[in-house]
Amino acid sequence: MTDREPPAPAVRTRGLAKSYGRETALDGVDLAVAEGGVYLLAGTNGAGKSTLLRCLLNVERPDRGAAFALGFDTRLNGAEVRARTGYVAETGEGTYRWMRAGRFLALHSGFYPAWDEEYASHLVRLLEVRLDSRLGALSKGQARRVQIVAALAHRPPLLLLDELTDGLDPLAREEVLALLAEHLADTGATTILSTHLVGEVETLIDHVGVLRSGRLVAQAPAERLLGRLRRYHVDAAESWTAPPALEARVLRRETGLGRSLRLVAAGDEAETAAAIADSGARLLEASRLSLSESVLILLQSERHHDFA
Repeated sequence: MTDREPPAPAVRTRGLAKSYGRETALDGVDLAVAEGGVYLLAGTNGAGKSTLLRCLLNVERPDRGAAFALGFDTRLNGAEVRARTGYVAETGEGTYRWMRAGRFLALHSGFYPAWDEEYASHLVRLLEVRLDSRLGALSKGQARRVQIVAALAHRPPLLLLDELTDGLDPLAREEVLALLAEHLADTGATTILSTHLVGEVETLIDHVGVLRSGRLVAQAPAERLLGRLRRYHVDAAESWTAPPALEARVLRRETGLGRSLRLVAAGDEAETAAAIADSGARLLEASRLSLSESVLILLQSERHHDFA
């Protein structure tokens, strides 16, 4: 049996960089999204998430680097990529504020030969889209529903979803995320979900990228990331300090009462436990973090993290 090359990522970037004047939006981003994967692109506001997605669509041109989607070089084949992508932008369709939602969807459908009118009608009913209302008169949440129909109705092989549930009330958020889960199960679309609200999507995703100040500081399968981050409850003398080998693993210190100390550390759990024991401290407990906690800690850490 011969070894085979792993499949090429459906989406990848190499050294992607973009600046606006003196402000750096992207700083050498190397992204890789497996075909059929659901990739969480996490980051605070202003981290560069929206710029990265717009570069994948060739709506923004990077200053340096390259981007590829569905086998296309996005700089050379932007139209082909956009025709195969469902995109929900962070902001609404401001250009078409005067247009009624129904007319907008009809116009939008003309750009996609694979547009499924029956599915579009189903989405309109499910999301209670107000077809007769002008886009500019819709609330942010109602406008978001129109965008979601436009992104999903042609069942594209790639979805780029930028703050998908922004503007929706809690009940609508649950309904939209359930719809997305059903859509992904049906289509197998490769998906990048850009959000800083990790908790609401963590059951959907299988890969995580953490973007901070334009740099991708961590990228790993979600289960690997969760397996390599632990909170360690330690009993240590007041004068205790972590030796360099242990300190290199520590991402956060959380002080407790008396001799109690909690450390969030990256790496193999057994090796970290041994390093704690060797330091003269006593390990009381090691516990798993939620994905939301893990991403928040990675965003706050100043280090680059390799979870390979």
